[in-house]
Amino acid sequence: MPRVSESVSIGLLPLGSLNAITDVTGVLVGHASIRGGRLCTGITAVLPHSRNLYREKITAAGAVLNGYGKSIGLMQIEELGTLETPILLTSTLNVPRVADALITYMLEQDAAIGTNETVNPVVLECFDGYLSDSRARAVGEREVLDAIGSARAGPTQEGCAGAGEGMRCQGFKSGVGTASRVVDPPGYTLGILALPNFGFPGDLVIAGVPVGRELSTAGQPSERGSCVFVVATDAPLAAIDLRRIAWRCFLGMARTGAISGQTSGDLAVAFTTHARQERQDRTVMNGLFRATGEASEEAILNGLFAAETTEGRDGHVMPALPIDQVLGILRRHGVPVRGDGQ
Repeated sequence: MPRVSESVSIGLLPLGSLNAITDVTGVLVGHASIRGGRLCTGITAVLPHSRNLYREKITAAGAVLNGYGKSIGLMQIEELGTLETPILLTSTLNVPRVADALITYMLEQDAAIGTNETVNPVVLECFDGYLSDSRARAVGEREVLDAIGSARAGPTQEGCAGAGEGMRCQGFKSGVGTASRVVDPPGYTLGILALPNFGFPGDLVIAGVPVGRELSTAGQPSERGSCVFVVATDAPLAAIDLRRIAWRCFLGMARTGAISGQTSGDLAVAFTTHARQERQDRTVMNGLFRATGEASEEAILNGLFAAETTEGRDGHVMPALPIDQVLGILRRHGVPVRGDGQ
């Protein structure tokens, strides 16, 4: 499927080699999908490393722009600044079942859980009830184990995969998207995985151009929220600075035309794979902030570019973003499009 960077440049910083969250060494991503009948749903897993996360916790932080969400685990991340389980993304009403399955998975990973200490499962969500029968709560232990077990480094599947199966954004089908940037010097990588499920038809902005106003297929049902971001970096950072980075995801979201509506659950979790916690100087932090804004914007757009027209429950159809029309609109507004001899 096409990616934004194949046609248009977003921002100023260099891309990672894969332009994905998995450019951060050690990070793994896996999906499990359920498609058929009235179901169009799934789960996506992000693992900071492949070892025992409970024993080898990592530094993390979160940010919530609009709290209309049903996520689990953010409170302890806020309190302790650590992450001790995979991060799972799914649909809203599946959160308790997914969290229960994640606890079962973690109990099998470490005998100390439930004996000496508890465990903090982290499950984030967006609502997919337009395309899927959310009342079925179809995602359970099998899908959780499949998503975690299939998590790999390397290229990340985008669009209609895992938690992205039932997502829609600004009048079009969307899905999972990812992007990365390199802050050089000092050579740190920052990657983002986004689950965009927000906005109103006609609001879509790409590369600063309000393309949604001109798209002939705009006008599909609105999805008022939400958007979830997972941010990974190899920069040695304290939790307080990871929190500041997490907040910058919403700047990238705004650049795509989002308003974070009344029923949006817009949140981000950021973590570092580096063992040390350090406060970075102004230049480095500004580079990381820029990387976050650029990568979050492009991850959202990649989720749109990669998604396919999808028919879900009760005949509901969400059309794919008409990329050829989008590129034509960008050209008319003077945005350089690769392949045009520019």
